[in-house]
Amino acid sequence: MTESLTITRITHSCHLIEIGGQIILTDPWFSQRPLYNPGEPIAMMPEDLPHLDAVVISHEHYDHCDLDSFRRYRDKNVPMIVAGPVAEKARKAGFTNVRALEAWETAQVGDLTINAAPGKHGVHEVTYVITSGGRSVYFAGDTLLIPELLTLTDRFGPLDVALLPVNGLHIRMAGNKQVVMNAEEAAELTSVLRPKLAVPQHYAFTGGRIGDRLFLKSDKNPALFVDAARRLVPDVPVKVIAPGEPLTIAP
Repeated sequence: MTESLTITRITHSCHLIEIGGQIILTDPWFSQRPLYNPGEPIAMMPEDLPHLDAVVISHEHYDHCDLDSFRRYRDKNVPMIVAGPVAEKARKAGFTNVRALEAWETAQVGDLTINAAPGKHGVHEVTYVITSGGRSVYFAGDTLLIPELLTLTDRFGPLDVALLPVNGLHIRMAGNKQVVMNAEEAAELTSVLRPKLAVPQHYAFTGGRIGDRLFLKSDKNPALFVDAARRLVPDVPVKVIAPGEPLTIAP
């Protein structure tokens, strides 16, 4: 029997995924710093989170791995599945049940199967295909589009939801280097993976007026992805989720 699937966006790439009756938190971010602003509300604080069955963290950048804030979450034994460089940071933050995965490795947490997939970013990154109860979600962190991602459904089967970064972030100080897939590339990936639903993430982020002008360049409008997906794969629906908005995906 296919079980329930609900996605609740907290902010940026931080979501609650309720799949098969279990709840997973992705890439915790609950605060802001100079040059790091979600650009949208943060819908929930760590102390307000429901019981979590697992946490996945794609990489060590603060806007995806805000452990200083997340340590306020009450259960320090929550299973944390993380990219390798995050493991020591999570343990230093007081979390006791931490496991690092590399691409194509798998962890079992209760009835959840968490498959690590490749990612490419400014630091070491993994992405995740999370399955349970006959449902499957791909969480792409803030990776670039790389050829390995085109094989995900061949390896793991059909996807119910793909959570994809879309802002095409460039680092001006590094020769305008691109470090995150853009809307067109996310739509290209959608056209190959063909999930039942595609959801953009990682778009509202801002470095503030100074940071955006001097250091960062990105697209902040998720409608760019909506339009690109409609052109490239019109039969796959796209949903932009506001912070705090739960979205239940029908079987």
